[in-house]
Amino acid sequence: MSAARPRSARRRHRSAGLVVLLLGLLAVGSAYAAVVPDAAVADRSSQSQTIEEGRKLFAVGCSSCHGLNAEGAGNGEGELAGPSLIGVGAAAVDFQVGTGRMPAVQPGAQIPQKPPSYTQEEIEALSAYVASLAPGPAVPAEESFDVSNVTDEQITRGGELFRTNCTACHNFAGKGGALPNGRYAPSLMDSTPRHIYQAMLTGPQQMPVFSDQVLQPEDKRDIIAYIVALQEQKDPGGFGLGRLGPVSEGLWGWLVGIGLLVAVAVWIGAKGMKAKGRTPDTPEKG
Repeated sequence: MSAARPRSARRRHRSAGLVVLLLGLLAVGSAYAAVVPDAAVADRSSQSQTIEEGRKLFAVGCSSCHGLNAEGAGNGEGELAGPSLIGVGAAAVDFQVGTGRMPAVQPGAQIPQKPPSYTQEEIEALSAYVASLAPGPAVPAEESFDVSNVTDEQITRGGELFRTNCTACHNFAGKGGALPNGRYAPSLMDSTPRHIYQAMLTGPQQMPVFSDQVLQPEDKRDIIAYIVALQEQKDPGGFGLGRLGPVSEGLWGWLVGIGLLVAVAVWIGAKGMKAKGRTPDTPEKG
């Protein structure tokens, strides 16, 4: 009788199963990677295409004032035609182009708002290109300026912040106002929450920058909620008179109110003299 084979020779190594499992996972992963493109690579490729599209749009519509590489350019007379855009960020581009202020029709002390010249896709491409030049404020996420679910308490708080930080230029009712050197603070009655947030974040033209260290994101959202409430507010008296306060109301009172009283007084006097058979030119009898 031959000797029995040792049990240790028939027993598999303890790590054999683990090695087989790892080899199987490696094979499946390699096959998946070969068939399906890397999502990160795809995203980078899409972003690169957006930036390249924005660069082309910038070269055609913006470079004459801001320079071919957004470094700023002169007008040939020793004056600056357009400032450098390096470091302004995507939010500034989205605001300026989205509100139609850029491209500007002509330079001036104040660039007015007008219908945008670019589609939203083109605006996003321009923003991506400028953002690729240097770090700057990004376009805020939609939840940052979404005020659909704000409470009355938040609107009240936003009104306090607005009166503290904004009324000196934009008027207590958001109607705007005059500033020195031919400039003015525009009315906020047609501004969207997205653009209001971006304006506070980037400080366009003469507006100061309200960074997150000055006004926190929740402060900005509450201010936007208050402005939206002003936009939706009706005029209970029928005439808003521009919502400019006591100046327009007092002027209306003097010109219209007192003017009507004077007209009524003259009419009553003329009516009384006519009832006595006299006209204003008839001399009294002695």
